[in-house]
Amino acid sequence: MALRPVQVNTKALDHAAVGRFWAAALGWCDYATGSDVATYVAPAGGFVWPDPVTVRVDVIAVPEPKTAAKNRTHLDLATVSAAHQAELVARLQALGATHADVGQGDVPWTVLADPEGNEFCVLEPRETHRDTGPIARVVVDCADPRAMARFWDEATDWTLHEVTVEHAVLRSAAGVGPYLEFRRTPGGKTAPDRVHLDLLPYPGDDKAAEVARLYALGATDLDLGQGDVPWTCLADPEGHEFCVLALS
Repeated sequence: MALRPVQVNTKALDHAAVGRFWAAALGWCDYATGSDVATYVAPAGGFVWPDPVTVRVDVIAVPEPKTAAKNRTHLDLATVSAAHQAELVARLQALGATHADVGQGDVPWTVLADPEGNEFCVLEPRETHRDTGPIARVVVDCADPRAMARFWDEATDWTLHEVTVEHAVLRSAAGVGPYLEFRRTPGGKTAPDRVHLDLLPYPGDDKAAEVARLYALGATDLDLGQGDVPWTCLADPEGHEFCVLALS
């Protein structure tokens, strides 16, 4: 049994507008979900979810704006050259992104925020990102990357690539698509997570059994006021929120 990361869930006051931004930012399309509260963003042309590699972006409407606190989870976008990095930053700013100061100092990547203030990075070209697609990494701030590696390596079927005192890195066993990185960062949780991962069982696996397995690994229940819904809201051992979705 195992779970697979299938989407990055982002909360927004205006889900449609934020969905349009991320669709344009990634070169993907925004799709209505059939409800008035969500927009998902995924590659155009024949995309079938869940994809074995691609992690889509799901934008969910909420009534509360983002707080001033930095999100603990963000996206890193890939580029293939210095010129591409500069062009992408300029294009994102034209779409409504703004520069963000999260204490990064003098770094080769550019930190931006989407139109509702969710931080993300446009990375300098890196050889390791040549086959990731537009999302190079999903980055999660944490206190103990080694502990996060133990939990998430067991929680998902992604392969653990590197573990140090500073970070832990996982990736799909297929060896393509984005990386999932847990990066040691000072400070703990000060606000509900605005961005989180959603996991999905494989066909034939039992969702309840998967959730029970996560409890045994150290996950805890999370009450976000979600009520009676088909997914299960949990928190990992450091309190990072995530959901286990139901197979449709």
